[in-house]
Amino acid sequence: MSYYWNSEMETMDRETLRRIQGERLKATIKRVYENVPYYAEKMKKAGVTPEDINTADDISKLPFTTKSDLRDNYPFGTFAVPLKDVVRVHASSGTTGKQTVVGYTQNDIEIWAECVARCLYCAGVGKDDVVHVAYGYGLFTGGLGLHYGAEMVGATVIPVSGGNTARQIQLLKDFEATVLCCTPSYALYIADEMVSAGLTKDDLKLRIGIFGAEPWSEEMRKQIEQRLGIKAYDIYGLSEIMGPGVSMNCHCQSDLHIISDHFIAEVIDPESGEVLPEGTRGELVFTCITKEALPLIRYRTRDLSILTYETCACGRTSTRMQKVTGRSDDMLIIRGVNVFPSQIESVLLKYSEVEPHYMIYVDRVGHLDIMEIHIEMNQSIFSDRVKVIESIERKLRHEIESTLGINTRIRLVEPKSIQRSEGKAKRVVDKRKIFDS
Repeated sequence: MSYYWNSEMETMDRETLRRIQGERLKATIKRVYENVPYYAEKMKKAGVTPEDINTADDISKLPFTTKSDLRDNYPFGTFAVPLKDVVRVHASSGTTGKQTVVGYTQNDIEIWAECVARCLYCAGVGKDDVVHVAYGYGLFTGGLGLHYGAEMVGATVIPVSGGNTARQIQLLKDFEATVLCCTPSYALYIADEMVSAGLTKDDLKLRIGIFGAEPWSEEMRKQIEQRLGIKAYDIYGLSEIMGPGVSMNCHCQSDLHIISDHFIAEVIDPESGEVLPEGTRGELVFTCITKEALPLIRYRTRDLSILTYETCACGRTSTRMQKVTGRSDDMLIIRGVNVFPSQIESVLLKYSEVEPHYMIYVDRVGHLDIMEIHIEMNQSIFSDRVKVIESIERKLRHEIESTLGINTRIRLVEPKSIQRSEGKAKRVVDKRKIFDS
């Protein structure tokens, strides 16, 4: 068995897989109950003890975990090990500006690398490849996740990180990369800039693209493949569960294979929380059954998908998920960054010159996401000088960009010009065509 092709786990029959999942779930619940006071209290309120969890089917007895649970226990309150045993911390955007913090033990890092390596192997990446990683490095899990996985496969890794597209293209050409890892929208932006530089796909050695961190359509996949001369594969993950490497397309390029010996997947009705049967669209829920530092239990991703348990044409028997087709909450994904309207509200409430009435407009221009926020001025500055208004716009832009972690455009508009709603306020106009109709 190699780390990147685990034939025993990836082709075992479902009955054996469920038995292994049950054993790992039971051990995880016992450890979480004993080491995370927050989870212990939550389970007690639900009337559940570790003795009630004996098989994978018992998972439905457990309470859900949400992003707000992580926020309420910021930064390390949901860790199941002492901080001295945590060798790395990552984080992603939270709903109020607080980061969602994720910790990893050394064993967690090795499992993560194995999961990503198995995903890369799904797409045909091997030791003869040169992997150009253009995901961001740092608190974002994308860069280091793909980096460690590609190294475990035995490939040569080029840790470029994001930005400086001209340099990216130069390195893709000079280092003869065969695999490109980045967001799908950035892949198309690279293709645009190659045209401006007088280059074609024949000037590169690329053959595979590993794309994730934002939703993308089948039409976008075809366009990327045609323009870069590659096969494009979808990798799925979220930092709370692990990072990239939770699931991945195989060479069939259809549903994504979940690494089912490390994660139990469910689909629920977003409103009732009821577990839905195979083949029904609903909200994805994941439980970590091998993680040590942050083993989340029934984590509600808010991503909408469908699960299937049929054996794939590639021979893998793991649970598969369809490409994510939307969200059950108001979170936006812009250039790979999670953005919540509530984050913007938290900034606006600090400024007396503006009202907490705003609209977010998102569009895709030249294959990159653009966000513009219209914010109502207070009546007190409406008739003020242009320089005053521009100064407030600059301050708002700086603080909102610091909160969100991405660039945005800010436009102050007249008082009462943003439409009011008697029900839930509509805050977002998303003009991107992400999913196929």
